[in-house]
Amino acid sequence: MECISVFDMLKIGVGPSSSHTLGPWRAAEQFLAEIRERKLIDNINRIKVDLYGSLSLTGHGHATDLAVMLGLSGADPEYIPVESIDVIISAIKNKKEIFLGNEIIIPFDAETDIVFNKNFLPFHANGLTFTIYTDTEEYNSTFYSIGGGFVVKEDREHAKENKEIKCAFPFPIDKAEELLVYCQKENKKISEIVFENEKSMRSEDVIHSELLRIWDTMLECMYIGCHTEGTLPGGLHVRRRAYDMHKNLIGVLPYDNPHSWLQIIRQTEVKFRQILKWVSCFALAVNEVNASLGRVVTAPTNGSAGVIPAVLMYYMVIENHEANEDQIKQFLMVAGEIGSIFKKGATISAAMGGCQAEIGVSSAMAAGALCELMGGTPEQVLMAAEIAMEHHLGLTCDPIGGLVQIPCIERNTMGAIKAINAAELALETDPKNAKVPLDKVVDTMWQTAKDMNNKYKETSEGGLAIAVNLADC
Repeated sequence: MECISVFDMLKIGVGPSSSHTLGPWRAAEQFLAEIRERKLIDNINRIKVDLYGSLSLTGHGHATDLAVMLGLSGADPEYIPVESIDVIISAIKNKKEIFLGNEIIIPFDAETDIVFNKNFLPFHANGLTFTIYTDTEEYNSTFYSIGGGFVVKEDREHAKENKEIKCAFPFPIDKAEELLVYCQKENKKISEIVFENEKSMRSEDVIHSELLRIWDTMLECMYIGCHTEGTLPGGLHVRRRAYDMHKNLIGVLPYDNPHSWLQIIRQTEVKFRQILKWVSCFALAVNEVNASLGRVVTAPTNGSAGVIPAVLMYYMVIENHEANEDQIKQFLMVAGEIGSIFKKGATISAAMGGCQAEIGVSSAMAAGALCELMGGTPEQVLMAAEIAMEHHLGLTCDPIGGLVQIPCIERNTMGAIKAINAAELALETDPKNAKVPLDKVVDTMWQTAKDMNNKYKETSEGGLAIAVNLADC
């Protein structure tokens, strides 16, 4: 059993895709660490990157090539000023050289040194191999981006199978049933169990500050999305909608930063028919920022990054105007734990499981978290997560043009609305009457993923991706 922290499930990074952008970026960083450890970096005269499977088929639309170049340059996706991304990429392409790890300048032609191979490696759909050449030797290393920004090597996964990696949490959890047993035995909420696990890895002050940094990133992302108009990059000419929707909803009230904006919204009288519009606006805003290589929080992925912040904003501006940092942290901890259960028992990679693995999981995470904030028992929280996923089973991933835009952006609004509905249904249901436990729906989701045709798993070879002609867009 491997420990998966809330901060593993909710990572700060750059869009548009956690599997295809953040993962390859982190893989490049790990490769740099490898060649430094082997003392090879000073002697390199060429580097080549091979992308395989889904990383190749939708790599251009997901900016995988850009992510690899940024990672090899030594930039950190969590902290890089997003406005500097174009500067770094343009310099690499124009000069045909790369400042490898900020240590050595070597020739690099993105057109020939990044190779898009349509064949799939056996281990995972998202594989990439880095190869370096010196005057005397060649060295290569293969990584797999397995969803949500997680990166592994095949040997690490075998180590997990052989149980060489142990979890040091006081409450180790693989399945929802185990989590529920801990809650009942300890008489604690799910968020309290998660907090105890997190305290075994870091101090309470760090947990507090990092959870709020995640929330601040989400809030800023929504703010930017609601205040940016125009067209998204990539060639589909998708017009941003959050700007107009937000403008119609908020009117001319004064504010000048994300936190004062939040307070203004909370003070605004929201009519019943506007609630869904606000939730949709928040979700659209996040994923429009994501689609334009902005900074988002994987929740659990970039493609589904809008669901959790939209549902948390719903709670703060509709359900509880007195909600404070305690509720924010509680929400994020519950969401992170539910996400980890899906990651361990199934997948959070659309390349492995379709969009049910992204929007479906994010909706389940948000539903469970909202349910606890609204007074749900641990049993009801897990029921809310189950309901949300149950109604996303079989959802395919078929991005038009390989871009995280159509239908991905709108799907975040649907996932958020379903999460709220699932939480409400769970709160009105006696858990004794529940027929499908969360663990069963996790198993079913994984079986569905394995049965799903590969062309519906983030390859842009099926569904809307081929039904809609790019020229029509």
